[in-house]
Amino acid sequence: MSFKTIKTNISGGIVAAVALLAAPAAFAADYDWTFQTSAQAGDNFFTIQQAWAERVGAMSGDRIKITVVPVGTVVAHTETLDAVGAGILQGHITDPSYFSGKDPAFAMLGNLVGAWSAPQQMFNYMNYGGGIELFNELVNPYGLQFLGASATGVESFLSSKPIYGVDDLAGIKMRAPEGMVQEVFAAAGAAPVNLPGSEVYTSLEKGVIDAADYTVFSTNHAQGMHKFANYPLYPGFHSMPVIDVSMNKAIYDDLPGDLKAILEVSVRDFAYDMINRLEAQNAIAVAEATADPNITVINWPDEERAKFRGIARSQWANWAERSEMAGKAYESVTSYLIEAGLLTAE
Repeated sequence: MSFKTIKTNISGGIVAAVALLAAPAAFAADYDWTFQTSAQAGDNFFTIQQAWAERVGAMSGDRIKITVVPVGTVVAHTETLDAVGAGILQGHITDPSYFSGKDPAFAMLGNLVGAWSAPQQMFNYMNYGGGIELFNELVNPYGLQFLGASATGVESFLSSKPIYGVDDLAGIKMRAPEGMVQEVFAAAGAAPVNLPGSEVYTSLEKGVIDAADYTVFSTNHAQGMHKFANYPLYPGFHSMPVIDVSMNKAIYDDLPGDLKAILEVSVRDFAYDMINRLEAQNAIAVAEATADPNITVINWPDEERAKFRGIARSQWANWAERSEMAGKAYESVTSYLIEAGLLTAE
């Protein structure tokens, strides 16, 4: 082999080594998780949830990778609690009231109908009023760690019939999540049925139901719900469900402290991102609906809202007696509401 050939081989090896060092390294994440949401892929807040997962990746230096999948991808929406606890899923983003059959406290903490008139009230309770600690007392035995709460805001109400007050709910066949929400509406005179969110559109279209407790105005409008439910009630009078962001407790317990802190802070940011984005979208959707002569947007007067809240409050006390944790939740939330001036002591 000539000197020239040796020199060429050495030079080629150096160039190859330099190129290898300069190329971006493809590192696998230290933690690769799947979170299933109760949202459908077409829901406008599904993309907000995906954006949260991307931010967690960036904040953690790509040590955590979270893939958010739509409702029903791995298990049914009522089965994610067990799936996360078993490690089939690593986390979920969902309405806790889906699990009220396991413990009524899930309804008390997940969707205390009529309790919150603004998202910030619920956030203050969760973050600073003992809500997170109580929620973990509830879910830890199922193998979950509660990271924090978000919300879509006070919900709108879908209806194909005009409902101007509590009395107009009499006999209305409506979709409502199982548990407390159904019982409150039944106490108000409606006829609630349990349907997943994925069936609301077709059920309204076919006249199977007259109305639905579903989600926020902008989502309803974007999905074309107001073609059939052309008497929407907005702002909502009834429901502001918690969006529970939880993960497998065993995985969480093994995380280093900085990643635990990143998850906690990221969920607080996610909550405000969700609320602010949806409020902006709601304003646009309400303007469009109001301009449509085929849609009548109904805003209940204060006295009708108070009447419904009184019916709801009577059900809180009933649910408080159904389990030890439900009683704790009732005492915790009502004490906070009274201290915050949002509820009068009886």
